[in-house]
Amino acid sequence: MVVVIGKPIAVLQTGLTNWLNGLSGSNAILLGLLLGLMMCFDMGGPLNKVAYTFGLASLASGNVQVMAAVMAAGMVPPLAMALATVLRKHLFSDAERKAGETAWLLGASFVTEGAIPFAAADPIRVIPSLMAGGAVTGALSMAFGCGSRAPHGGIWVIGLVEKPLLWFLAIVAGVAVGTALVITLKSLGNRVSDEEIEAETEGHALPGRRTATA
Repeated sequence: MVVVIGKPIAVLQTGLTNWLNGLSGSNAILLGLLLGLMMCFDMGGPLNKVAYTFGLASLASGNVQVMAAVMAAGMVPPLAMALATVLRKHLFSDAERKAGETAWLLGASFVTEGAIPFAAADPIRVIPSLMAGGAVTGALSMAFGCGSRAPHGGIWVIGLVEKPLLWFLAIVAGVAVGTALVITLKSLGNRVSDEEIEAETEGHALPGRRTATA
């Protein structure tokens, strides 16, 4: 773990951090876009942690805008998936719809990992959609000049956010983009039909479909 995995990841994280440092200033919108992509790519993994750590370092140095963009983008995945399960429930299994109920609170609290069950079940369609939403939110947050003096907390620390209405607008825009893309891509693939949902709710299977038995 230390030699084969740990050191290469540490080198990668250092390189990414140095690169992000070089994008500050006039490239603020691009920086926000990239941070949004990173926050939503692995949702708690190495790239997500690099972006978050970069936000913490920027906050410690007095730059509150980066932290605002990072936190806003990190809220997008769970909120987008929660909204998608409400708008198009037939695209999701019963377990995913239940996870969507929890994702509302997790997203509002800046717990990006709330979207992991959805990404694990359908990574090809879900992850790119959420990355697009996070990129929109990160870029808008930086463009609006929003700032956050809190390193965590999500919507519950909005009192510590500079330009809170614009910050909230950036989140809403990213959630809308992520939700729309997830619904569109899932609609093009396999989906759970309305009849299956009704059968699942009533506790019996459709004719011709196998059910698990004890």
